Amino acid sequence: MAAEETQLYAKVSNKLKGRSTPLLLETLLAMGFPVHTALKALAATGRKTAEEALVWLHDHCNDPSLDDPIPQEYALFLCPTGPLLEKLQEFWRESKRQCAKNRAHEVFPHVTLCDFFTCEDQKVECLYEALKRAGDRLLGSFPVAVPLALHSSISYLGFFINGSPADVIREFAMTFATEASLLAGTSISHFWIFSQAPGHGLNLRLNNLISASFLSHYILQKYCSVKPCTKQLHLTLAHKFYPHHQRTLEQLARAIPLGHSCQWTAALYSRDMRFVHYQTLRALFQYKPQNVDELTLSPGDYIFVDPTQQDEASEGWVIGISQRTGCRGFLPENYTDRASESDTWVKHRMYTFSLATDLNSRKDSEASSRCNGEFLPQTARSLSSLQALQATVERKSVLVVRHGERVDQIFGKSWLQQCSTPDGKYYRPDLNFPCSLPRRSRGIKDFENDPPLSSCGIFQSRIAGDALLDSGIRISSVFASPALRCVQTAKLILEELKLEKKIKIRVEPGIFEWTKWEAGKTTPTLMSLEELKEANFNIDTGYRPAFPLSALLPAESYQEYVDRCTASVVQIVNTCPQDTGAILIVSHGSALDSCTRPLLGLPPRECGDFAQLVRKIPSLGMCFCEENKEEGKWELVNPPVKTLTHGANAAFNWRNWISGN
Repeated sequence: MAAEETQLYAKVSNKLKGRSTPLLLETLLAMGFPVHTALKALAATGRKTAEEALVWLHDHCNDPSLDDPIPQEYALFLCPTGPLLEKLQEFWRESKRQCAKNRAHEVFPHVTLCDFFTCEDQKVECLYEALKRAGDRLLGSFPVAVPLALHSSISYLGFFINGSPADVIREFAMTFATEASLLAGTSISHFWIFSQAPGHGLNLRLNNLISASFLSHYILQKYCSVKPCTKQLHLTLAHKFYPHHQRTLEQLARAIPLGHSCQWTAALYSRDMRFVHYQTLRALFQYKPQNVDELTLSPGDYIFVDPTQQDEASEGWVIGISQRTGCRGFLPENYTDRASESDTWVKHRMYTFSLATDLNSRKDSEASSRCNGEFLPQTARSLSSLQALQATVERKSVLVVRHGERVDQIFGKSWLQQCSTPDGKYYRPDLNFPCSLPRRSRGIKDFENDPPLSSCGIFQSRIAGDALLDSGIRISSVFASPALRCVQTAKLILEELKLEKKIKIRVEPGIFEWTKWEAGKTTPTLMSLEELKEANFNIDTGYRPAFPLSALLPAESYQEYVDRCTASVVQIVNTCPQDTGAILIVSHGSALDSCTRPLLGLPPRECGDFAQLVRKIPSLGMCFCEENKEEGKWELVNPPVKTLTHGANAAFNWRNWISGN
């Protein structure tokens, strides 16, 4: 940090030493974090637990603005709860469906009590105290029922609050503003004295992150000055909508029942003031950077994007800043969707106006102390490093891979006749035929409906395995369809991962191809486990499959196929209950759909749609599912490696070429 910045934080630290250090902060300081970064992490996570702040610090270890004393912006809202909130949320959904998104959809249902204001990280506890004091003072006079009157204009629709209830609510807002300004009103003008100085490093970083409008706004905010809303109190239902939608919106609003009793809460939220005028995107899929200037994405990440700073981005890409990590970089836009403005806000404390229900924030400090009192010893024992914390959130995952290119895919149904001698021996008529074939008890004819990989298929499998090795993914177990091409693909991938001797291949007939697509009226003759072992495949002979090979039905129905795949993938996942890392399933193109949808909780596709989808899946195509333990579900995320794309290479006969000239 610059000298001036160090001096500022020295003053902050000295002030903190003059009083008892909050337990949450004490926990982080005991881990060796500087006071200013610890305070920033606590403010950014709502000062709930030291564990949440620790995760935030871990995620922001490469954040270029981590040491910059940029405070959060805070606002106070009056929010409905219970049945009224449910009806308002229903209006939100229906109005968006019928009349498209409008400005009101950016924020949850609320009445604004105090506009956004800045507060230094070390003063946030003062805001909590101000909320408690204001609530306690007005609790007895707060209206039992808040009357709501519908108001409509050409660009606005909402409920107005009038009369004496509005006066009491305004008094509460003014009391909070006064208390907050008194308790947290220390000047922060030092920050701008040195941050605007020529040559200061922060100035350079801010030029890339923050718009000029933000700078001019924040320069004026030298004190924690809280401005209460003294004008017409209102709960916005729709704002800045198309005029022809007014009647529809009014009809939906009048359907909201206002007779329900409602418990109102005053909630304190914060936001990152640097990105107020940015667009907010939500990551839908996982993305691992392929270049150093790209962002890492995890499903659910929020990305701030300045529309005016996209000149450097190529088509289909945007430049954004990750809320989770604070890092800036390029990201594929089609991996994201638009999010609402308030999705990135942090909820801090709330005061519930109910004489029958005790104040949430009254017991907050006691509950927080009890929680953190238990957390500190646990942290000292089990979280000695950030790596230990990261290990606790490692997820189980399933990687489904289609086999490599098969011989008959290139040389047609008569491929076996092209490589067989009259006495039934194998020879190589083209370089894309494999060098040799494994021995089968009934001879070469059994390969006709169970073809091996081509030479290109072998290459595809090896290059995919090598890419998986580079990706750092940890394969914990491998399951393969009994088709030779699938077992070969699994073996080659394991060889490139240097795991061919450590992990045995578990052959699962339940994930074999839909038998209706197989030639003949009987299921194909597949290699036995003994034949596979003799051919030097590291097979797990002790594995009991969900579907024995003898149970495969010829020309089975689509529903029968879906049912066996579902049963098989459930057993596969349950077979490895304690494993973390990736379960590798090597099967057919159809498995990318039939083995992932059961995990995702999705119903089977229509048969026609399924057939069309499978035709488009290339060799070594992949689908990747991760278990989200927090939400109790599986999610489809970006595969750890990209696919291999290549062109066709036609056969060439030099004799024809010569004679053609």
